This record gives sequence, C-alpha cells and structure tokens, in this order.
Amino acid sequence: MIVLLYFWSIPSASVPLAIAHMALDRSGLNRLKKNSTISFYKLLGTGKGESFTPLDADPHRWGMLISLPESEISRFDNSALVNNWRKFARSEVRFTLKPISAHGMWSGQEPFTPISLPDWNGPVAAITRAKIVPRENLRFWKSVPPVSKSLHESEGLLAAIGIGEAPIGLQGTFSLWRDGASLKEFAYNGAAHRQAIANTNTFRWYSEELFARFAVIEQRGDFESPSIRQN
Repeated sequence: MIVLLYFWSIPSASVPLAIAHMALDRSGLNRLKKNSTISFYKLLGTGKGESFTPLDADPHRWGMLISLPESEISRFDNSALVNNWRKFARSEVRFTLKPISAHGMWSGQEPFTPISLPDWNGPVAAITRAKIVPRENLRFWKSVPPVSKSLHESEGLLAAIGIGEAPIGLQGTFSLWRDGASLKEFAYNGAAHRQAIANTNTFRWYSEELFARFAVIEQRGDFESPSIRQN
C-alpha cells in the first residue's frame, strides 16, 4: 500500500468552501473505502503545532491522507475529490509515502502496513497522532512548547506542520526529515522529547496514539508559508 498526503493552501475568500469540503468529501471517501479502492483516509486541518490549542489552527491550509494500492495512485490523483480542491487552492504539496514502521492505532485501526526498505537512505517523514484524554488537555498543552521548539531546531528537519481532525483533542504532527538518522536523533536523544515520553507514561494523557515513519518516494510542490520550516 502507498500513502498519499496532500496539503492545500487556501486563500481567505475560499476558507468557507474548504470547510464545506471537509464535511462533504467524507461521503465520497466512504464510498471508495467501501469498494476497497482505499483502505484508510483522514481529512485534516493544520496548525503550527506549537501548543495544539485552537490558537494554533491555520484556516488557510487543509490536508487529506489516503492509503491505497499503488496501482490506484493516478486514478485517485485525477479524481474529482482532489481536483475540486485544486480549483480553489493557491498551491498544493503532495507526498507519496511508503510506511517503514508504525506503532499504535488511529480511530481504532492500524492504518499503515510497514514494508521492509533496508537500503533506504533518502528523506523520511513521520506522522504522530494522539487522542488526548479530556482531563489531561491542560497538562498536555503545557508540555508541548519545549518539544515544538526542540523539533524546529533539530538538525536534519526539512519541514514540520501540526495536523488535526478537530480543534481540540485529536492532534498530531507531520514532519519531514533529511534522513532516518536525523529523525532518530530527535526522537531518542532530544531531552525535551524524552521528557515528553516520560510524562506520557506517568500521566497517561492519551487514550489512543500512533507513531509512523515513512520513506518519501516523491514530494511534489513545496510549502509556501514562512511559518513552516522548509529547507
């Protein structure tokens, strides 16, 4: 299976249209999932990822994640679901990803099936996603800024963006790295991230969580916003 991840930058006048598509596109994606064209999808809002509160939200960027057979890439990329976003988007970034590792659940599913790519030395992407226990929201938000600062200062980081399915409680990040070694250095040796892992074990503030790592097979387009680091 291949994962396609789209991000669209939207002009202010088209924000209401983007919000409408976030609701309307679910029916079309559900039909594709029912007939096995796709195995998993998520429509995503975005943000800076600095606090994971509504203040982080960016109404000018929206995303779509799709897991589907490699043979279906061209058909889906030229579908009405995607082309309708292109009609009003300022720009598009599309990542073609192959899962290397995945741990945890997303909406009760294991959405990504890892494949072995032992010789991969190109760019990698990481997706983290968590469902936060409501009583732990405040404690979680207070823990985020040091981790976000460490992430954006990490050697080898190419881009990072907050992603979410709702303004509060269903939060995550997408990050793009020069190579797997850079990602591992941040994940396992960064003091702020190690403390966040320890706090997660102590406070159990997630009712569901996922960490997945991907080989970046193709990146088409670039992030246009200066608020997103893109080297």
